[in-house]
Parts: sequence; structure tokens; C-alpha cells
Amino acid sequence: MNKHSIITVVAIIVIVIPFAYSGLSILGAQQLEYRWSNPGDFSFFTMSNHGEIEFCNSIPFWTSFQKLDITIFYNEENLGSFAVNSVTINPLSSTIQKGTFSSKEISSAQHIFMTLDFEFDGGDIRLDPNKLITVIQIDTPIIGVIPYSSTTQISGFDLDTIMNSEDLTCD
Repeated sequence: MNKHSIITVVAIIVIVIPFAYSGLSILGAQQLEYRWSNPGDFSFFTMSNHGEIEFCNSIPFWTSFQKLDITIFYNEENLGSFAVNSVTINPLSSTIQKGTFSSKEISSAQHIFMTLDFEFDGGDIRLDPNKLITVIQIDTPIIGVIPYSSTTQISGFDLDTIMNSEDLTCD
């Protein structure tokens, strides 16, 4: 191989690696499993007082994201968001990360959360649980500068089920 071919191959590798790593992080973020750090102890009220989430990277390469944001709506009103900042997770392993909850009307949100937690645990229905919607957004920028987000909308009951999960692939 001549000198120009070697330089070209090295340049191509240097250009491709950051895009490949970003693509793998996007794929990994979409395959990410998560639950409350104490399996079976999740409640929306507890989440409104901050807490920890366990993330499981079930794929055989590193996964990282810049931010995970769980925004909770009741009757189309934003009750608040639970956010976890930048995380890198080793292949086929799990990690526990702290998150913070923020809301403009924290007392109102906590009142609704306590009522819905009671309902999800088998209590009387006072508020329509079908009006509780959660939007989960994971930000994984491409090569650190090009914004990319993956957004999923699920019911509050589904989030409760996910967060109370007893088993993750990494267990």
C-alpha cells in the first residue's frame, strides 16, 4: 500500500467511528430497559420526591444518552417531569442513576399522584386513570452535536407496570 492509500483509510476510519458510536447509542437507547431502583416499590408520589432509576443495557456494546425525561400529563395538563442526566452504561450490565422531579404546581401534582397510586394499588377510582399519560423522551445527540430524540407515549398504568418490574434482562 502506498502512503496516500494508508492516509485515506485512516481518515475514513476516523470519520466513521464517531457516527458508528452515535448510531449504536441511538439503537441502545431504544432497547434500554429501566425500572425504579427498588423493584416493586414505585409510586408516582415517590417519584415526585426525586429518586433513582435502574437502567439495563441489554445489548453487547456501550450505550449512552444525554438525558431521559419522563413528563407526566393528567387531563392534558402537565404535572411535571422526572429527569435523569447523562449516563453511559457498560455492555450487558445495569446502573442506578439519580433523577429529579420538577413541577410548576408540585402540591397539585402530588395530590393527583397519591390518588392515582391508591387506584393502581386496587383502591376506589376517584380520578379517571385513562387520563394519565406519560411521555418518555431520550436525547442521544449524534456525535455530540446533532440533536436526536426518541419519544414514546404510554399510559400512566403502563409506566407504573414498567417501573415496578421485578425482572430486567441484566438480572
